[in-house]
Amino acid sequence: MKKYLALYKPFLLFLGAFFFAYIVLTFVYQFFLDSYESGKVDAITRLVAKNTETVLSGFDKCVFIEESEKEPFFTLFFHQKGMIRIVEGCNAISLIILFISFVVAFSGNLKNTLLFVFVGSLLIYILNIIRIAVLVILIYRFPSQLHLLHGVLFPLVIYGVVFILWIVWVNKFSKYAE
Repeated sequence: MKKYLALYKPFLLFLGAFFFAYIVLTFVYQFFLDSYESGKVDAITRLVAKNTETVLSGFDKCVFIEESEKEPFFTLFFHQKGMIRIVEGCNAISLIILFISFVVAFSGNLKNTLLFVFVGSLLIYILNIIRIAVLVILIYRFPSQLHLLHGVLFPLVIYGVVFILWIVWVNKFSKYAE
């Protein structure tokens, strides 16, 4: 039994670190969300909605967001048409938590880990804003392709970028890179 534990020790340490980081970060995020009144939009989702509005406004002035008075979401209007709802799930925090948990599980030195977590999380956040903005334009132009765009293409792109970040982390910066 000890022989098998020694053999699988790196894998078990990875799993333990990953799940510990994931559970702690998820708990902290849920605590943050619970601090908001029911039916109110949290600060991160609000920032995502405003940033998306700003990005789209740089290309087309016929853009604005409107907060729901009853539910926790923003409706993004493009050319006077309500195109999408920006809800808590659109803010990419769950994906960032997953990203951070993986990086922590394959940790490197503290400085590299913190820097990569910061830069990677910022990149995911920015990519998410761009994803929502492009999604709005494409849905406006191709409304019949909503499922393909929202459910297939854009998740593939954002998860693909996160996967590439993980590959870069493991191969260049983690303690396993040697």
